[in-house]
Amino acid sequence: MPTYITNNSKETQKLGEMLAQEIKGGQIICLTGDLGSGKTTFTQGFLKGLKVKGPYTSPTFLIMKKYDKNIYHIDAYRVKAKDILALGWEEMVKDNPPAGGSVIIIEWADRLKKIIPTPPAGGSIWIKFKWLGENKREIQFV
Repeated sequence: MPTYITNNSKETQKLGEMLAQEIKGGQIICLTGDLGSGKTTFTQGFLKGLKVKGPYTSPTFLIMKKYDKNIYHIDAYRVKAKDILALGWEEMVKDNPPAGGSVIIIEWADRLKKIIPTPPAGGSIWIKFKWLGENKREIQFV
């Protein structure tokens, strides 16, 4: 799978925008990596690429934000899978075929791994972020 190196936040956001151009609906974008590795910055670009009206901030304390067009942004840093199930996870993914439906982007997706559908039925895309320096990030599609 491809690996990208970004050298600043604008490049990380641009990579998110580029992925958004390929999204048709029905995908779960699963982001993993340490604090400060670029997940939120990537998500900002991704949401911009989907033409979602900003501002784009991580829902760390809200847990989940729903944008127009059935686009969901989840930050699982402070929660467990059962918490996300209680927020309506089953409804979000129930009618989510790979070619249509909601788009869900999850920061800290590894904490929810047991409830994320696996391909091909799930349409999940896993992306791992690694901090390489103050501005440098490795972004690997796995």
